Amino acid sequence: MSTNVKLVDRFPRPIREIETLWIPTRDGTRLAARVRLPVDAERDPVPAIVEYIPYRRRDTTAYGDSFTHPWLAGHGYAAIRLDIRGSGDSEGVLQDEYLPIEQQDMLDALALIAKQPWCTGKIGMMGISWGGFNSLQVAALRPPELKAIVTLCSTDDRYATDVHFMGGCLLKDGISWGSGIFTVQSRPPDPSVVGERWRDLWLERLRAANVPLITWLRHLRRDAYWKHGSVCEDYGAIECAVYAVGGWVDGYSGAILRLLENLKAPAKGMIGPWTHTYPHQGVPGEPTGFLQETLRWWDRWLKGIENGVDKEPRLNAWMQERINPDATMPRSPGHWIAEPGWPAPGIAPAAFALNPGRIDAKPEPSVALAIRSPQTTGAMAGEWCPLDSGGDGPEFQSDQRPDDGRSLSFDTAPLAERLAILGAPIVELDISVDQPVALLCARLCDVAPGGASTRVTFGLLNLTHRDSHEHPTPLEPGRRYRVRLQLDDTAYAFVPGHCVRLALSTSYWPMVWPSPAPATVTVHTGTSTLGLPVRPAKPADGKVPYPPAEASAPLARTWIAKPKSTRGMHHDFATGMTVYTHDEDRGVYRLDGIDSTLGYKALERYSIADGDPTTERTEMRRTVTFERGAWRTRVETLIDVTCDARSFHLVARLEAFDGDERIFERDWRATIPRDMI
Repeated sequence: MSTNVKLVDRFPRPIREIETLWIPTRDGTRLAARVRLPVDAERDPVPAIVEYIPYRRRDTTAYGDSFTHPWLAGHGYAAIRLDIRGSGDSEGVLQDEYLPIEQQDMLDALALIAKQPWCTGKIGMMGISWGGFNSLQVAALRPPELKAIVTLCSTDDRYATDVHFMGGCLLKDGISWGSGIFTVQSRPPDPSVVGERWRDLWLERLRAANVPLITWLRHLRRDAYWKHGSVCEDYGAIECAVYAVGGWVDGYSGAILRLLENLKAPAKGMIGPWTHTYPHQGVPGEPTGFLQETLRWWDRWLKGIENGVDKEPRLNAWMQERINPDATMPRSPGHWIAEPGWPAPGIAPAAFALNPGRIDAKPEPSVALAIRSPQTTGAMAGEWCPLDSGGDGPEFQSDQRPDDGRSLSFDTAPLAERLAILGAPIVELDISVDQPVALLCARLCDVAPGGASTRVTFGLLNLTHRDSHEHPTPLEPGRRYRVRLQLDDTAYAFVPGHCVRLALSTSYWPMVWPSPAPATVTVHTGTSTLGLPVRPAKPADGKVPYPPAEASAPLARTWIAKPKSTRGMHHDFATGMTVYTHDEDRGVYRLDGIDSTLGYKALERYSIADGDPTTERTEMRRTVTFERGAWRTRVETLIDVTCDARSFHLVARLEAFDGDERIFERDWRATIPRDMI
């Protein structure tokens, strides 16, 4: 939490807490919720705001929740943190993300909450990441109690723009998350909540455990599995008011613009300079008054207060400028801009020709330029979605020059005047390829006069998905294709004296699983183009739309071992093997109020040999601990993914310990066809 946040412990309405409210579902499974609400809510009922995620309301997220939920309660709402079935202290088992049972359970919960004596019957949902996803998904089911949502760092399309795939390419973040959810679904309930049956409930979870990553790898194209929970299948199903929030450093910011464009319900968007975090805790850049802003949203749609929030600009976004590449924490100079809607009026698409080594206003005669990037092109990429969860080490992009040198690059002349863009750059290429399966990465970079290169935005395309993510087709070697590659949405101002660079590569490791064989892509210049969404300056630019950040004072916690994480890459010149390692130690701390001690460690190792993409290997180990007095539990997981040209090979292992006794162990093995990835 930034020091530039005002912490509050006195509110307009004094609050109380219901530590555990049991919510029965239609099949008899009970879900556990924590409720904070005004002390007089039964005499003066309030609307409810629900956050619904699997990350353990009583301990793992308790510290972070304490910045937000008491603040909302103190301003006249029942703030509820609900554990998803099979997580935290909720009964049942958790076997995958966004299953129909998860949404059905929430419909049951909404109906019960609305009938509580302290609730007016009007409810909102909010959440970041998983909670942002299911807020949208439940909204699309149109429960009568749900009047508004605030969805943060989520997406409308589970295949095209989630952690699993990008442009039909398999992301390492999706494999990492596969290891993460494997661990999440295996953690024990708390005996101080569920009583002596805690071990039986835990064993039920462990015996039902599966490996969601196996399921994901069996669905490598956009099929019915991914369409479920993708609200882009029918934007019109959402009728409640939607506030979509995120940051440009996050992996999900483009969904905000698509929601604003396609929703017919009242909608508003906020995109700041932050990563995957709440804006009142936001980094990089300064946190902002997110809670005060969303209070206006809740007041309008849950209490009917005509405060004008729905008549203001639909989009407020941070226009970034001259970011210095910094893997530890890039600063993001810039200013706020506002737009009445999306697509925004006044944005003029500008088309540029790609000539050999140059981005020009006009095309020159076509030249064939071939690129076969080294396998480790992408080493400077950083994480697809930096979390900045505390102690995660250098997870942001570095100076792009090493990757630029391994790519086919095109530069403008130094700019004579400012060039600001808002939206998605588009690259259209005439290409031919020498392999049936290949990928292409396109990076738009800001090159400073001294040569430092900052990635502004990027896009990926599995070239077998050039026409469809649902029906990919192999490439015919030597045949010429016209392909369209859309980069991620961004807001960025290139300043005079800097150059715009487009860099194309045939690999982007370790972020992306490589193609089955090294591929050469030939780009035909002259007819290939770069399109930029140019935004002119407006008189209102720079007006700050939000107050300074506030939050409630957090719970007391004591660090026993501080977080300490590292990221590093090693190349062995003798073997040609490159290894990227992320050693993540989130430390050990005690939540003083419940005398619980929590620990988390993860080790991720990605390796590949020069010239042979089938040597790619991803190994992930995680250990989580929960302790209180004589209660000592530990979960250890392993996932190891390798490949050959035709298949993925996955090994997984789960072990659970009660004290020193190993009470459960299981191994999984799977071989899965690559299906044009």
